[in-house]
Amino acid sequence: MQNYKAPQRDTLFTLYELLGFDKHYQDLGFDEVSDDLVTAIFSEAAKFAENTLAPINEIGDDEGCTFKDGVVTTPTGFKEAYQQYVEGGWPSMAHPEEYGGQALPYSLATSLAEWFSGSNHSWAMYPGLSQGCMETLKAHGTDEQKNTFLPKLIEGTWTGTMCLTEPHCGSDLGMLKCKAEPNDDGTYSLTGTKIFISAGEHDMSENIVHIVLARLPDAPSGTKGISLFIVPKYN
Repeated sequence: MQNYKAPQRDTLFTLYELLGFDKHYQDLGFDEVSDDLVTAIFSEAAKFAENTLAPINEIGDDEGCTFKDGVVTTPTGFKEAYQQYVEGGWPSMAHPEEYGGQALPYSLATSLAEWFSGSNHSWAMYPGLSQGCMETLKAHGTDEQKNTFLPKLIEGTWTGTMCLTEPHCGSDLGMLKCKAEPNDDGTYSLTGTKIFISAGEHDMSENIVHIVLARLPDAPSGTKGISLFIVPKYN
């Protein structure tokens, strides 16, 4: 994948000439999102995908992650690429300014995520899981939770995951057995086993925020009885 070329022209054609995103952005109040701004963003994202991510794609396949003495080490170049991703401001593109985001259209960030995945999918899983964590907090978190976790996640110094799958049920979340017992201080103690946690442990960020699916003692069976819990690696 070292010869990966980001489809800038195809993406611009789809957004503007096919879907009319210039009017769409104006209708949504993104008046500052001009053609020149989008083109500039795409140009920088293409450089990152082509020159940073694509060259380490094969390395990721050859080395994989290693686990030693309780520490997970990502393949050569992955950590450095993530730091470049953070320094470029890419994690914050489509998030609210009040938490440190750039408040740009989500469709822009989505387009770039496709490029990053196309150039190096295994690396792109890490920031991809963080975006899911952030969207969950934005939609369901309390003000205290948002203020605590979103700024660090949006700036990229923390990353996120979603802990869904359990060994006995696979993708059938209604069968999950992970339990959450309330504590006197308002926290919860979780007991259970999760598997296939993409980006669940690594050396690329200062902290990892897990969104864990579990069931309260009085919860009904099936998916309606599932709750979400924020479980950071470091409090």
